[in-house]
Amino acid sequence: MGGGGAGKRKTRAAGEEGVDADDDPENLALQVVAQKPKTVDDRAVSIVGVPSQQPHPKPGMNRTSSLDAPIMLLEGHGDAVNSIKFSPDGATVASCGADKTVLMWNVRGDCENYMMMQGHKNSVLELHWTADGDNILTCSPDKTLRLWDATTGESVKCMKGHQSFVNACSAAPKGKPLCVSGSDDGTAKLWDFRRKGEVATFADRFQVTAVAFDAEGDRFFSGGLDNVLKCWDIRNDAEPYMVLPGHTDTITGIAVAPDGSHVLTNAMDCTLRAWDVRSYAPEDRCVKYFVGHQHNFEKGMLKCGWSPDGAKVTAGSACRNVFVWDFDSRRVLYKLPGHEGAVNEVTFHPTEPIIGSAGSDGKIYLGELAD
Repeated sequence: MGGGGAGKRKTRAAGEEGVDADDDPENLALQVVAQKPKTVDDRAVSIVGVPSQQPHPKPGMNRTSSLDAPIMLLEGHGDAVNSIKFSPDGATVASCGADKTVLMWNVRGDCENYMMMQGHKNSVLELHWTADGDNILTCSPDKTLRLWDATTGESVKCMKGHQSFVNACSAAPKGKPLCVSGSDDGTAKLWDFRRKGEVATFADRFQVTAVAFDAEGDRFFSGGLDNVLKCWDIRNDAEPYMVLPGHTDTITGIAVAPDGSHVLTNAMDCTLRAWDVRSYAPEDRCVKYFVGHQHNFEKGMLKCGWSPDGAKVTAGSACRNVFVWDFDSRRVLYKLPGHEGAVNEVTFHPTEPIIGSAGSDGKIYLGELAD
């Protein structure tokens, strides 16, 4: 990779704690980032970092993370960025996009883009790290899933079996090396990385647009065009053991709480809902809903997520803002502008108060949150 000097500095907005959903983004505090060019495989990649001569933070501004600046802008994708995830150790962030690539970035220092993975023949819609951090799982409308070696960047397994677009995937957080996928062919499929072909197929009447393993790895959740959250036992592919209606439009993202007690769903009805999936939960399992974010005519597969302690939740939004809510009070803690296109996913760092966001504008932001 070729190096380059620091480019022109430019300001980006950062939020303050306790911002309401309808607050004016112009009132949010400004921070400074700097840009410098890189090249990966003869392809221009703009890496954003902060050189040693960066301005001192404003008086009274307490830094809360190891980022070189409160906000880091990462540019390198040639099209929309669909998904972003931090590695289990927090040292790396992986992203994938409509340019058919997976990019690997250092979280600290200049946030250098040090690896590009290519192999999918269409947009890469979602990615997940395996629990050990050794591999990355991706899915694509090319009807396949791929498993990548996170160290070498090699595609170590290509999983074929779906008859249409693969919209979503999820890797088991513990137990056997399994993953699940959801497709426009109206099925979810269970895969074992040690075997060829799918292990089981879970038939649905409608396209499956979102899937997620539970915290124990013995069941998974799916959602799709029928607006219903379904819970499946991986040992029984006959029918879901729990069906949870409530949304009024397509479910685009599913995330399971760190302790496994609740499931979060983002949908095109512009609501983010939390469901109590414990065995002895009340009959009405939809216990919370969060509003403020938007879906629009683009009908994007906007995802959702939890903070590592389960105290905060977040969701993608077509209004170009990053939203973070307090789970207990449902209050909007942060509404962060900066993206120039829909925010497709927001993810939390595993150990530090850092969030990463991926946008249809082809940009990635890493930003630190206040204490």
